Amino acid sequence: MQILIVGGGTGGTILGNSLARRLASEIRAGKVRITLLSASDKHMYQPGLLYVAFGQMTPDQLYRDEASLLESSIDFHVDPVTEFHLDRNEVKTGSGKTYAYDLLVIATGARIVPQEVPGMAEGSENFYTEEGALRLHKRLMEFRGGTVAMVVSLPHKCPVAPIEAMFLLHDFFKARNIRDKVKLQYNYPVNHVHATANVARWAKPEFDKAGIEYETLFNVREVDPVKKIVYSEEGTECKYDLLIAIPPHRGMEMVETNNLGLGGWIPTDRFKLTMNDHDNVYVIGDATNIPVSKTGSAAHFEAEVASDNIVSVIKTGVPVREYDGRVYCFIEAGFDRATHNAFDYINLPELKPPTKSVHWFKVAYNQMYWSTVRGLL
Repeated sequence: MQILIVGGGTGGTILGNSLARRLASEIRAGKVRITLLSASDKHMYQPGLLYVAFGQMTPDQLYRDEASLLESSIDFHVDPVTEFHLDRNEVKTGSGKTYAYDLLVIATGARIVPQEVPGMAEGSENFYTEEGALRLHKRLMEFRGGTVAMVVSLPHKCPVAPIEAMFLLHDFFKARNIRDKVKLQYNYPVNHVHATANVARWAKPEFDKAGIEYETLFNVREVDPVKKIVYSEEGTECKYDLLIAIPPHRGMEMVETNNLGLGGWIPTDRFKLTMNDHDNVYVIGDATNIPVSKTGSAAHFEAEVASDNIVSVIKTGVPVREYDGRVYCFIEAGFDRATHNAFDYINLPELKPPTKSVHWFKVAYNQMYWSTVRGLL
């Protein structure tokens, strides 16, 4: 039985390690082989990019060697997939090699596409890449006063990140004693400050207390980097001195070029986590089109379900679990306070008032993450 995992991010790494441990006897007997293909030999802790933007982490703290995080029985290769041949149960990679499989797991993640909005790439900063986070930090350190505006495009990874960034901006300028010289303007595309009603209900009064201004139903049409104006599809505009964009996201390019899913999002059974019409292909993490947040926690919980089912299929011939849409996220409410939300397909999040203790638990998790992807937590 050849298990092939494409993608070495949170979901792919957790799943690979779980399978390697639970199928150890089958691997030793030569009955099972696990191969993981990644586009990089490095593993990034992506939530840390937001902390880099505010000078609370440095880029070197975000990375580990992917090989060091994997069980030794996993056959790991830095060889990105370029072609999926699902009808033949094989993939082709950039090196020209072909990898056959009996079970395939696609965990390829997502990418930002600011270029899809005229002027956004040239006229804004973001914190979704190392380069972008460092550049934003430099701009924030140099900022002396004026309007810092945020515009949000959908879909995007980590739905609460824009709200976190606004609270961090408030505390950042407060710590520099120039908060009174800075207008913080938040622009969101739906008719609440967040797409999840309970999160919006919590965030709105917190914005009001912090003096963060906001406009809803603001869908970005165009950014004019020269005039420093963002124009919305609704006919309104936002002037800025510094623009922070949450760019639109798409699935990875090879998913789109292989026509696996519209926008790069692969049609996935929300309970089984198998690709539609392909029972031997699992999809986890940001690559799916299932209606849950594109976060590391969702990828983690999906990986656990996929692991249970793959092991059960190998040992008994049938799957054993369904994914219930479980997600758990921390929400930073500034430099020293945080809250959290937990929800699934049925239960909506119920947010508590932010506390220092939750913030410090989040800080601790930034280090615990490496144990999590190794499967030790």
